[in-house]
Amino acid sequence: MSERKKFRIQRSLGIELPGLGKPGALEKRSYPPGQHGRLRKTKKTQFGAQLQEKQKLLFHYGLREEQLRRFVRKARSLSPSNWIESLIGLLERRLDNVVFRLGFARSIAAARQLVSHGHILVNGRRQTIGSMVLRPGEIVWLSEKASQMEAIQSSLKSPRLTLPSFLQFQNPNAPDRGIVLSIPSSNHVPFEFNTTQVAEYYAKRGV
Repeated sequence: MSERKKFRIQRSLGIELPGLGKPGALEKRSYPPGQHGRLRKTKKTQFGAQLQEKQKLLFHYGLREEQLRRFVRKARSLSPSNWIESLIGLLERRLDNVVFRLGFARSIAAARQLVSHGHILVNGRRQTIGSMVLRPGEIVWLSEKASQMEAIQSSLKSPRLTLPSFLQFQNPNAPDRGIVLSIPSSNHVPFEFNTTQVAEYYAKRGV
């Protein structure tokens, strides 16, 4: 995805999505993209509001619609009465997201690339699937080669986000290994979104 498209997505949703990587998408202008953006007055329908909240999850975590639907179905099977919290618990524990939240990469796409290139180990075993969902107690660390990469060192020195409470570095003085402490909740999502509208969006579509 191009940098221009990342900015346009964030401007159209009216919010910065850390997973897309580049901050500052909303600083230049607060009106919608396009030459007539200043003049447009948009009144969201109920569907439009629900769609927008769902799109935030889709773009931040870098998923396709069918991938998100699969996570929704899994969350429903795990916790029918409160599946939206279960959904967030699954998305935040994806390996690519954990790599991003540990500060090993500046975006989820960059984190996914680290994983696919074999630079990430889980419990001592090299993993190449970014969608892998981790369990509490599992340890994630950089390969020796990756730990020397300039881009990773830069990201560790200036992470995009602060470390969330469901993660912890094994050694704060050498932050190349992190452990999943617990199952995250919607409070750990690093941007504002409406859980009720996401739930209503999928409920109306029988997912």
